[in-house]
Amino acid sequence: MAKKIGRSKKASKTKGAAAGKRRAAVGKRWSGYVTKHSNALDLEEGVFASKDPARIAASLKRSAEASTRRKTDPYRSALSMLLFYRNRAGKNLPQAQKQVLDRAKAELRKVFDRQ
Repeated sequence: MAKKIGRSKKASKTKGAAAGKRRAAVGKRWSGYVTKHSNALDLEEGVFASKDPARIAASLKRSAEASTRRKTDPYRSALSMLLFYRNRAGKNLPQAQKQVLDRAKAELRKVFDRQ
């Protein structure tokens, strides 16, 4: 019976750690890329930077209704993009802006008559 030859555990851990760092560096800003280049909605520039929840909701509604590439109804597309930004891209937002986005979610329900 032939003896199995393998790498030492230390060598494999070192190689894996280096590969993980490369992947992190390449994919570090994936959520920002999705926000800017979404295939579902064409968002207005700086829509999530607004301090007015009604303005954010109205902009998302316009974008969702104008899009021909979305896979579901406009309300779900708009809500999905808002929640994506709030939970992923907006991870490092100040608390005040997170609250604005939370109020925009409620406002989105109003503009789509989904109370």
